[in-house]
Amino acid sequence: MFLRNTGKDRRALEKKQVRRMTPQRKTILAVLRQDNAHPSADEIYDLVRKRLPSVSLGTIYRNLELLSGSGEIQKLAIGGTIKRYDWNPKKHYHIRCLRCGRVDDAPIAPLKQLENELYGATIYTIIGHTLEFEGLCPACSKQAEPV
Repeated sequence: MFLRNTGKDRRALEKKQVRRMTPQRKTILAVLRQDNAHPSADEIYDLVRKRLPSVSLGTIYRNLELLSGSGEIQKLAIGGTIKRYDWNPKKHYHIRCLRCGRVDDAPIAPLKQLENELYGATIYTIIGHTLEFEGLCPACSKQAEPV
């Protein structure tokens, strides 16, 4: 008998795999919590290598996928740029600098009412939404100001 592999089954397996907290996963989580800049996998790799010099880029990618798949961290696909990672898995919004690419948390609460309104107005099953703000970070704003 074959069992169908559903997304729910995959998440349960990923959570089980993440429960075994390896030194690499501990270090990745520590780096993410320490660096609130929403780093890319390559940036995380550089930071983790300072603590674990023998870690490979493949190990970083595999662990980031496991951690994001299990809901421990959040994978961000912001503005068509490279994927970034956020230690906070709870629903929240981000703001991205159009000049340097810096990403920060947007200081507003998620708009649950928006999903609720759309729920009754469409035949789609709403499972979430993303909202990204764009602007200039403080450093880029200073550079843009006339001297």
